[in-house]
Amino acid sequence: MDLLDVGRIIAGLVLLVLGGEFLVRGASALARWAGISSLVVGLTVVSAATSAPELSVTIGAVLRDEPGLAVGNVVGSNIANVLLILGLSALILPLAATQRLVRFDLPLMVAMSVGLLLMSLDGEISAIDGLILFVGVVAHTVLSVVIGRRGTRPGARGVIPAEDPSSPAATGTAEEPRPLSPGRSLLLVVFGVGLLVGGATLLVEGAVSIATTLGVSSLVVGLTVVAIGTSLPELATSIIAVRRGERDLAVGNVVGSNIFNIGVVLGLPALISWEGIPVSSAAVAFDIPVMLAAAVALLPVAFTGFTVARWEGALFVALYLAYTGYLVLAATEHDALEGFTAVLAWFVLPLIAMTLIAFTAYELGLWKGQRAVEATKSPS
Repeated sequence: MDLLDVGRIIAGLVLLVLGGEFLVRGASALARWAGISSLVVGLTVVSAATSAPELSVTIGAVLRDEPGLAVGNVVGSNIANVLLILGLSALILPLAATQRLVRFDLPLMVAMSVGLLLMSLDGEISAIDGLILFVGVVAHTVLSVVIGRRGTRPGARGVIPAEDPSSPAATGTAEEPRPLSPGRSLLLVVFGVGLLVGGATLLVEGAVSIATTLGVSSLVVGLTVVAIGTSLPELATSIIAVRRGERDLAVGNVVGSNIFNIGVVLGLPALISWEGIPVSSAAVAFDIPVMLAAAVALLPVAFTGFTVARWEGALFVALYLAYTGYLVLAATEHDALEGFTAVLAWFVLPLIAMTLIAFTAYELGLWKGQRAVEATKSPS
């Protein structure tokens, strides 16, 4: 273990924290100047910015003819975004999910995950597939801005609210930063993105070097360190957004990043290369379905009460640790793999499924009860 590698990890963490702070502050100020919600900024500007490490890694992998790393980076990052990043953020403070996010953005994330799985069944993501995915992201960005601006018009009717009424930002309890000009806000965003990319690069380089020194295979490093490392900007941004009371921005950042990862980080290189990106049978059989399952698992969580509670965040983190543990055992062909798989399949996963069903039914009943009480109180 080299002290230089330890220094890289420490410096990377510092840059990530500073970059997340600058990016959240600048993006929040831009949202106010543009008259759109923090959710829309999280779904567009922040998600694209925090996906910069994934884009650079994927393009570099395609140019070096390493399609496995390109696909694994995107799929692994999307799994980490939902299970690890949202989970850790919810442990700090329950996250808010607006009606617009549940009705439009989350279903689109699931639909693009399904589309990626279907496109990969023939063993590659062709240039046509990449074009379809890329157009989907462009359409989502345009609709997000249009809907967001409509939702902020005074007296607008029939539009899903842009802000969560229960969020600190909406109730005025969030800490308000000093007013910034549009130019300074944009400068903070650009500076924050630079720090995030630099911090993620330093941390990944240090972690990969230490793992290699300790004798960990490059495959395990790619499946774990690289995927988590390129998701660190989302983690830093989401946690800082939660601490500043911007819970909409935290959720929008993760959902938007997953959409951006599929449509741009994976779709654009496939489109540019013209030859497409090969997808391994292992990714089609296991990793991409896990990514889809993580996206689907977020739907009932957000639908019930429009929040991601702390216990749900803890469950997501536990699932991610189990997934990572399986990857490491499978990659190293450890003797404990068979027992670990049996415990997951016959005990852990059924228990989690029953817990989710029970709590979802309970929270859905509470939500319907609240709606019924509000209906009786409203004037006829």
